[in-house]
Amino acid sequence: MPLLGVIFYFQITRRDYPQEIIWAKLFSLFILTVILPILLYFLLKTLGRVESIYLKSTKERIIPLLLNAAVILIVIQRIVTPTQVLELYYFFIGILISTLSCLILAIFRFKASIHMIAVSGVFMFFVALSIHFSLNINVTLAFMCLVIGAVASSRLHLNAHTVNELLIGFFIGLFPQLILTPYWL
Repeated sequence: MPLLGVIFYFQITRRDYPQEIIWAKLFSLFILTVILPILLYFLLKTLGRVESIYLKSTKERIIPLLLNAAVILIVIQRIVTPTQVLELYYFFIGILISTLSCLILAIFRFKASIHMIAVSGVFMFFVALSIHFSLNINVTLAFMCLVIGAVASSRLHLNAHTVNELLIGFFIGLFPQLILTPYWL
């Protein structure tokens, strides 16, 4: 989801970034937010720290969330610094806050929906971008609402989460993006 947010940002931004910089950032983010987590999952599975990709117990979620927070910190420090791309910097700060919030809840044995955190965070970022650039992206926002509903429905259908876990996940993803929006809007 973070990579989707970055791709969307570069599609609609009115700033003139050199194409090489855009591709370098996208490639770096792809490696750090897609490839590295997959490799870390296989490492954790090999070490017996996780049983499956579903991370069914809160205990299983702690190490992957810590590793994800570390990856997001690397992204913030090296790829989307505030001097380069302010909007993306705060987007990733919001992702870090959401990740740490989910980690704290996992420590206290509450399993918030990471899927809902991701889609609601990206949704709020899209809303903020539409305001920031004065763009009418209502079709994209409507599609994102459908995605949020589909994710929530699928998580309920699979008995992966309760309604409360989905709602908490939704707000953990949405609120950090909403609270950080005035810093770059």
